[in-house]
Amino acid sequence: MTGSRYAAQPWLALFSDSQRTPVSPLASPVHALRRAVADSPDRTFIAYFDARLSYREVDELSDSIAGHLAARGVARGDRVAVLLQNSPHFVLAALGAWKAGATVVPVNPMYKSAEVRHVLRDAEVAALICADRAWESYLRETAADSPVRIALTACELDFQTRNDARVLSFERLPGATDADDLVAVARAGHLAPEGREPVASDVALISYTSGTSGTPKGATNTHGNIMHNAEQQCTGLGLPEAPGYFAMAPMFHITGMVCQFAACLNSAGTLVLAYRFEAGVVLDAFAEHRPVYTVGPSTAFMALAAHPAVTRDHFSSFQIIFSGGAPLPPALVLKFRDDFGPYIHNGYGLTECSAPCASVPPGWEAPVDPVSGTLAVGVPVRGAIVRIVDDEGAEVPFGEQGEIVVSGPQVVPGYWRRPDATAETFPEGELRTGDIGFMDAQGWLYVVDRKKDMINASGFKVWPREVEDVLYTHPAVREAAVVGVPDGYRGETVKAYVSLRPGAEAAPDDLAVHCKERLAAYKYPRQVEILPELPKTASGKILRRELRSRVQDAR
Repeated sequence: MTGSRYAAQPWLALFSDSQRTPVSPLASPVHALRRAVADSPDRTFIAYFDARLSYREVDELSDSIAGHLAARGVARGDRVAVLLQNSPHFVLAALGAWKAGATVVPVNPMYKSAEVRHVLRDAEVAALICADRAWESYLRETAADSPVRIALTACELDFQTRNDARVLSFERLPGATDADDLVAVARAGHLAPEGREPVASDVALISYTSGTSGTPKGATNTHGNIMHNAEQQCTGLGLPEAPGYFAMAPMFHITGMVCQFAACLNSAGTLVLAYRFEAGVVLDAFAEHRPVYTVGPSTAFMALAAHPAVTRDHFSSFQIIFSGGAPLPPALVLKFRDDFGPYIHNGYGLTECSAPCASVPPGWEAPVDPVSGTLAVGVPVRGAIVRIVDDEGAEVPFGEQGEIVVSGPQVVPGYWRRPDATAETFPEGELRTGDIGFMDAQGWLYVVDRKKDMINASGFKVWPREVEDVLYTHPAVREAAVVGVPDGYRGETVKAYVSLRPGAEAAPDDLAVHCKERLAAYKYPRQVEILPELPKTASGKILRRELRSRVQDAR
């Protein structure tokens, strides 16, 4: 990048001295665990409702899982799929697999059988660790049609005794005869195999993502990728010793894996788990455990803010809150700070760059672009070089739109056994994100939208994010998503899907007029549909593709 305008890294002027210090991460999460056990063996690592597991206990339990996997034939480099919610079992399974020298394949528990089968086959998974209910309902049959030869099941009622019906509304099943019980294995006292601790270049995760387009592909996050971002987060946020992390993002998602699990482990903190996101359960956990850090999608903060029992005190312990994984409307940031106190720091990243490649530094507030109203996602994190390029790959000047590309130690080497996709998405090792954005002269990065989501209305470009941000300024709007729909006159026109705040009322025409008063004539939505809820991923990102499918089905 000789002569690159971005090589000067103007964003470094926004960093403190500690944030400018080069990152020196440990080799892997296993090394971080060993360090924490040596320094603070009795400190609580996992808090799960009324359960508490110390670093020593987690080390011993995961050692036993590693020994079991090795005895069952899991070799170094084999793949172990983990299909679990945010419970201690997930942490134990991942650490046990890594201690056995294996690669973890985190799988979304919301996946249907065909989606899981694709992952198991594509990654050639040797062992599957999942919830007992999922095994009995569909995963036994799915695994039988895959390379899986070892199964371990878990009941997330283990360790705790509260059985909170809001999220733990299921019963323990009889033990399966064709699967081992994960907790029984963990308590069996097996020794971890020797000589298998991972090195930084080993693949820690095969994280399945649609990437910029197409069939889900496995991004190969190395231990070094994960620990670089875990370390730059721990040393750059100014958190206290042994901080409390609340795991709002699911740990099977790269944000939860890196910014919660790995970062907490790396700082020898306490990881608070609550199975899955349910606003009332989350607020109760805030009050009980008083965490100082969390990260979640904007939709989660919308749900928390709308809960009838929420108060400012629920957020009084937090020293910093981040949002990632979904666009963060400026109106939400302002309202949340006014109502509850904390400023939500924006962040931006992809699975292919191991979660954050840009974020709002502590002590700063993200500027809003005066032209588009877009909130900056932050500035590049330490070690990351973010550039904006045109369709030919040439850099564009500061302030001009183009594709966001990222290089640095957090960028994965490529996709699992997909050299074609790797060559296309990672030319010369630089990640082509598929996102359109721009950077100002101070280094603030703005994400306009996904390249493929641009709407062409009568030849004019309309970016859904800009329309959504305007919709969020309406007091009745809780969630908003904008898509392009076929139009005989314009080619495409703008359609908005909206859910309303509890107790609020607004007609579709009211929302269209609200946008028309604030946007150019070709941008405002000609169609507005109000839904009770908008479709989302398990990590909270609104699914525009499902809304586009809804339009096609209606046609």
